[in-house]
Amino acid sequence: MKIRVPSGEKAAEVSGVLRRHGLRTVCRDARCPNVGECWKAGTATVILLGKFCTRGCAFCGIPTGAPTPPDFDEPERVAKAATELGWRHIVLTSVTRDDLPDGGAAHFAASVQALRKSSPSATIELLVPDFDGSIEALRVVVDAAPDILAHNMETVSRLYPTVRGGAVYARSLELIRRAASMCPGLPLKSGIMVGLGETQEEVVAVFGDLYDAGCRLLTVGQYLPPSKGNFPLVEYLPPERFEAYAAIAREIGFEQIRSGPLVRSSYKPE
Repeated sequence: MKIRVPSGEKAAEVSGVLRRHGLRTVCRDARCPNVGECWKAGTATVILLGKFCTRGCAFCGIPTGAPTPPDFDEPERVAKAATELGWRHIVLTSVTRDDLPDGGAAHFAASVQALRKSSPSATIELLVPDFDGSIEALRVVVDAAPDILAHNMETVSRLYPTVRGGAVYARSLELIRRAASMCPGLPLKSGIMVGLGETQEEVVAVFGDLYDAGCRLLTVGQYLPPSKGNFPLVEYLPPERFEAYAAIAREIGFEQIRSGPLVRSSYKPE
């Protein structure tokens, strides 16, 4: 499988607009393999709340370090960039900010509010951290009324201690469950990576846990280490394994499933 680097007039436009408004993207910061395809199509996933994450997940390419104070002008800049690029579906995520009392929930809400004013016909998807288990922070995000709320499980329960430092499997699952309870009609989404050493039985168990919690949108993608310093790759799964996972997810009852080697949580979200 081959991927292309960002190129062409549309990719240059996306890059230029984001740079002019001082916005970061998970496409670049997390070294997503689909950046060329998405930017050529004019889409991108904006990452809020700075460059540094307060956690050090072993799979992630985003740097860990001392975060800077939130930039309260960022929501307006996101809204302006979305308008300039004509985005119909906008995906916002953030670094994890355990240093903030609300984990950045108010920043997400402010971004939704700004986007509703500038791009009223666009749909908004929020990919949020676990907010350290805060019910109040989750309520702020849910009350902002995004069109889709996502929180990635990332891996199976057994691998959390080594792959997701600072995260807790039950806490991430509970976020999905609480969001479903707070707003029963809100579409909930999650994603998992494979190739980290998990078994098929463990992956299917995650599917079942997510479905029982209220999640109905699911992504499954191949883990690709962003650098030699990240968690080592254990296995490349063939395409037919991803097809099998998609079939299992549909049988469980998921309404939408994207499963493939290059699938990521915000890949072709519309």
